[in-house]
Amino acid sequence: MSGPFCGLLLADLGADVIKVEKAEGDDSRRMAPPHIGGESAAFMAINRNKRGVGLNLKAKEGQEVFRKLAARADVLIENFRPGTMQDFGLGYADLSAHDPALIYCSISGFGQTGPYRQRGGFDLVAQAMSGLMSITGHADQPPVKVGVPIADLNAGLYACYAILAAYIHRLKTGQGQHIDTSLLEAGLAYTFWESSIYFATGVSAPPMGSAHRLSAPYQAVRASDGYLALGAANQRAWEQLCVVIGRRDLLAEPRFATNAERTRHQQELADILEEVFATKPVAEWLSDLEQAGVPAGPVYDIEQVYHDPQVLARDMVVDLEHPTAGLTKAIGLPVKLSRTPGQIRRPAPTLGQHTDEVLRELGLSPEAILALRERQVVF
Repeated sequence: MSGPFCGLLLADLGADVIKVEKAEGDDSRRMAPPHIGGESAAFMAINRNKRGVGLNLKAKEGQEVFRKLAARADVLIENFRPGTMQDFGLGYADLSAHDPALIYCSISGFGQTGPYRQRGGFDLVAQAMSGLMSITGHADQPPVKVGVPIADLNAGLYACYAILAAYIHRLKTGQGQHIDTSLLEAGLAYTFWESSIYFATGVSAPPMGSAHRLSAPYQAVRASDGYLALGAANQRAWEQLCVVIGRRDLLAEPRFATNAERTRHQQELADILEEVFATKPVAEWLSDLEQAGVPAGPVYDIEQVYHDPQVLARDMVVDLEHPTAGLTKAIGLPVKLSRTPGQIRRPAPTLGQHTDEVLRELGLSPEAILALRERQVVF
């Protein structure tokens, strides 16, 4: 997902992103159901706002078409195993020799250098090797990955911000550059608290469920009919919480006097809170906590998320008309810019939907395009 996600972020903010696919299409087109109108829901989710071109990079003519595409592009994003693009004659050195302004971004499992550079990269492996799985879930339980492919997505996010920084540099100097990031580093880069604890103490931090390793109470607690997330991480919120739950006596407890002490006695505090919160339903507790200014929220499933009035008010659900799937929904834009707002302009492309359109922009005649199609160079 890292390369496609990076392209999606740029496309949402206005970039003309051309997705190049092989004859059988991106692997996510064949992911397990659900399918909508014959199209993979997974593919549609991550490839909106892009144009799609089918191109055989193993063919010499396909490589030549790709060079023409790259020559017109500000940015090239590739998500192959290191060395693959070089084998096609389309590596950074090959293309930048003719276009030194090109920004060329490579995203891989382990990066372009180092002893693991040739290994295939997958989110699960990156989460395991970056330490994320060792700090996720509960102690004394089997390893658990983060519920979303966070190493994949974070690699795409880091690639996107690096591309924008490189583009600013190019505007100032006219120079492009090569960007190299990986799933392993993207996962590792999120372990701020855990790495800092290790650097300071030499001790590996354990998993803590929903609790925070530096603040308490800051975790999910069980009410009589479900769970709520409680964020009483500062002193004022803690004091207000004790008032709301009718346990002012906890304010006099040395074990809970400061955040450091509450964190040190986290499990004891959690046991006390769960006993109290089990006496009323989530909605009642949330009303009381909100009136007292104690940060808290319900633990939603995905369906509940998309019925929340705040999510809807922030336009986080968007309707899209797909050429084969019909009316579909997509996640809205998570950033709002006042002068240059992003926009979801088009659904994910069908396989090769814009091949002819893009090739015409490159100056190819209808006859030349037909000849390439007959030779299975384009699709």
